[in-house]
Amino acid sequence: MANKDKLIKSVLIAFLALGASQSAISANDAQTTEKCFGVAKAEMNDCKTATASCAGSATKDNQADAFILLPTGLCNKLVGGHLNPETQKPS
Repeated sequence: MANKDKLIKSVLIAFLALGASQSAISANDAQTTEKCFGVAKAEMNDCKTATASCAGSATKDNQADAFILLPTGLCNKLVGGHLNPETQKPS
C-alpha cells in the first residue's frame, strides 16, 4: 500500500511540474515575440484582422491590420513593418 501511495504522489508531482514548465515556456515565448503589422503576404497572417476573424484571412499583401509574430525588435527593421495596426509607416 505504501508503494502505491508513493507512486501516486510521484505521478501527481510530475504532472504539476510539467504543467508549470509549460506555463513558463509559454510566458517566455510571449516576451520574445511581437505582432508585426503590414508585412504579411495575402492569406499568410497569423491571426484575425479588423475585417476577418481567423488566421490566413488577409486579402492582400501588406494589409495594414494583418500581423505575423516575429522575434522582438525585428519588425522595426522591415520595410512597412509597424507594431500597431493603426500606425502605418509612410511608404
